[in-house]
Amino acid sequence: MSKETRLKLGLRIRQLRKKYGYTQEKLSELSEIDYKHIQLLESKRPPAIKIDTLEKIAKAFNMSISKFLDFN
Repeated sequence: MSKETRLKLGLRIRQLRKKYGYTQEKLSELSEIDYKHIQLLESKRPPAIKIDTLEKIAKAFNMSISKFLDFN
């Protein structure tokens, strides 16, 4: 996964999180993903992200993974 794609995903997570009024802690709780990992995903140097993690985050936003990934 390219750095550009990882940055776009992190931005998408942050934008949706703010739109839904979630803190990083709340998203962590809803997605069952460690809070520190949410922080890393939204950082300037995000790690590669597993499909399972994307599914959990999409579910926390009550959307399909395809809708979650539609950030054009």
